[in-house]
Amino acid sequence: MHYFAYGSNMLHERLQERVPSARPIAKGQLSGFRLAFHKRSNDESGKGDIAHTDNSQDRAYGVVFDIDPKQEADLDRHEGLGYGYEKEQIQITMEDGAILTALTYRAMSTHIDASLRPYTWYRDLVLYGARQNGLADEYIQMIEDVETWDDPKPERERKNRQIIERATPSDTP
Repeated sequence: MHYFAYGSNMLHERLQERVPSARPIAKGQLSGFRLAFHKRSNDESGKGDIAHTDNSQDRAYGVVFDIDPKQEADLDRHEGLGYGYEKEQIQITMEDGAILTALTYRAMSTHIDASLRPYTWYRDLVLYGARQNGLADEYIQMIEDVETWDDPKPERERKNRQIIERATPSDTP
């Protein structure tokens, strides 16, 4: 099955920790959407969402992964299906212009709060995933510019920073 990752799951190591069969197959974009960090999480921070806009010029970028359908339930659980996210089939435009149907997760309207900010480590998972997959420099800059806040639980931050460290060479700042 095809899965479109636009947030922290773009980082291969993050997604493969959750769903070992995940293999990136292509970059893609979704027209009329933008990346937002307004999904209320259980930890009180903002998590990623692709927010629908009425502007066809807006784009959300991400990565399409091939995943063993037997692991769909694992992905559902990690993505909080029914607990803030809902699953959708969407049409992704690939780099070559082809259209691909993929599964993704979007924030439920009951869990959207525009005042939220992501933890710095969460934004960095998204940022490193965007870099790892060679997304456009302007998109990477937009992610870098997202206002964040420090996680009050150092152990959670440390655990998530380890994922980034596994994904990047030791000389990467």
